[in-house]
Amino acid sequence: MVRKPWFKLLQPDVIVDGTVLQLQTEELRAWQVRGIIFDVDDTLVPSRQTEVDPAVAAWLEQLRPHFQIWLVSNNLNRNRIRQIGERLNLPFIHGAGKPSRRALRQAVAHMGLPVEAVAIVGDRRWTDILAGNRLGLVTVLVNGVGQRQQILPS
Repeated sequence: MVRKPWFKLLQPDVIVDGTVLQLQTEELRAWQVRGIIFDVDDTLVPSRQTEVDPAVAAWLEQLRPHFQIWLVSNNLNRNRIRQIGERLNLPFIHGAGKPSRRALRQAVAHMGLPVEAVAIVGDRRWTDILAGNRLGLVTVLVNGVGQRQQILPS
């Protein structure tokens, strides 16, 4: 497992110019990714919404044959994250407390994959990217859904 030095912990491995919908399967395969952990709020679904955009749901369906997929959210509202997980037919963890690695370790363990074969996709450096880099995951930074471009330069 290769971990980044402390001064690169906020630096993602991949920066997507746009939302998750612009993330290419080929890019993840180039990193030899076989599992993906998605943040929920503002990565897949706008905050405070439970409705998943049909385009996002269809995109996730295209990923399903190629990757194991989990949802890991800091959101404490179990019911909301459960509804989203059920709509997408994906396992989930709520109240993750990222940048803590506890919930990410749990999802990776359920996948049965080495950490270097799992990517985390999220819209925040201080939670998603930091947690993923601390664990040794492939880290992918995307713009939040329903938001203007907010990714800062590396």
